[in-house]
Amino acid sequence: MQQLALNLKDIYPFLGEDGRDPILHAVLLRNFSAKSQTNPNRPAILILPGGGYGLLSVRERETVGLPFLAGGFNIFVLEYSVAPHRDPSQIVEVAAAMDLIRKNAEQWHVDPNRIAVMGFSAGGHLSAYYSNRFDCEAVRKHFPDSRRPNACVLGYARLTADEAYLHTPCIERLVGHAHLTDEERTAFSCEKMVTDRTPPTFIWTTRMDEIVSVMDSLLYAEALEKHDVPFSMHIYPVGKHGLVTGDEMTNRPEVLANGASLAHSWIGEAIAWLNLTFQIGI
Repeated sequence: MQQLALNLKDIYPFLGEDGRDPILHAVLLRNFSAKSQTNPNRPAILILPGGGYGLLSVRERETVGLPFLAGGFNIFVLEYSVAPHRDPSQIVEVAAAMDLIRKNAEQWHVDPNRIAVMGFSAGGHLSAYYSNRFDCEAVRKHFPDSRRPNACVLGYARLTADEAYLHTPCIERLVGHAHLTDEERTAFSCEKMVTDRTPPTFIWTTRMDEIVSVMDSLLYAEALEKHDVPFSMHIYPVGKHGLVTGDEMTNRPEVLANGASLAHSWIGEAIAWLNLTFQIGI
């Protein structure tokens, strides 16, 4: 196993403007050859932690990637910029991470056509945002050949800027001010970004999430269905916001009481869905 920590501003100097310092962490499995392998390179997941665009959750980093590592995925975690840094800093940093992973795919034994982005809460917003706006002007200014991820995994993601469901200042931090205009609410609502180019998406959340409404996920799933984008959706009946792995690896025992631990099954479901989506073993 190989571990790397790469300061992206050393590779892409423009990412260091205004004091930003995005860091890409990698946990790479050793490669091996086997007669049964038609493609020895592994699928990969780029993890975007949550934190309301104001901080980055410690629990939603490498720890959440461990089960996927055991499932044969190479894992990357991006420490992206948060407030006071605002859009488009974050989406450009994701583009840089994706660019670097694909440029080093052979060296890191990554299949460049099997890369998923996975985000939680605000990191889920950023994951969906990049999945739909990977070719926006701000990204193409620096990465003219930017590509969408091949799949997207969203955990209790903040996805809409509709004021009917916006309970936290998450999107306001991204935009840089409170009291969003109608145009800004539309521009940063991920369900309004979906097109037939949006990558296949796995969504999971809980109905009792007290921070992000279940409607965020439902609205996004509805948009995916309207555009005939493949998706899998899992809404667990109970559980607070931020369950991460849904077990004691990332939660206190009392948080998992009364059925909240049911959400732990999202990991196995996501791995199976990614394997199907990437057609591993088919």
